[in-house]
Amino acid sequence: MSDFQAIADRGEIEALRGEFTDAAMMGDHDRFAALFAHDAVYRIPDAGIEHVGREEIRAGTEHLSEAWEYFVQTTHPGVIQLDGDIASGRAYVCELGRLRDGSSIFNYGLFHDRYRRTTEGWKFTERVFEVRYFDTTPLPGSAQVTSAAVTAPTGDEPAA
Repeated sequence: MSDFQAIADRGEIEALRGEFTDAAMMGDHDRFAALFAHDAVYRIPDAGIEHVGREEIRAGTEHLSEAWEYFVQTTHPGVIQLDGDIASGRAYVCELGRLRDGSSIFNYGLFHDRYRRTTEGWKFTERVFEVRYFDTTPLPGSAQVTSAAVTAPTGDEPAA
């Protein structure tokens, strides 16, 4: 494999991981499921979740999203190991949100990933979420932003 191909593959895999977070946050269940190979597995062992295949991944993700008042996920680059048309890697994640029942979550974790190059581009063949830190302390913030909640600058602040 050429260095240029490896650079391109890494870029495409990073884009795939970014699309995952964007589709999850935007509630785009069809796009979310399309990021996975048809025979892929998506697991969150700590929550007892395992979805196999695109249809089950799509339905499961839609069902899970119905429980959230709001959900925020940020994904940070990790390692990628290329091996021709397959690859593996890890991505680091921070999530927070409030469920419709009023409970909150804040966690740090990582995704253990396997990828495959397909005719549609790189896809997840397995994505497993491992929680490293979990907190259910009620979040003091809100998803609602109003003009009263944001203090507008007066112009008297010193320049940065």
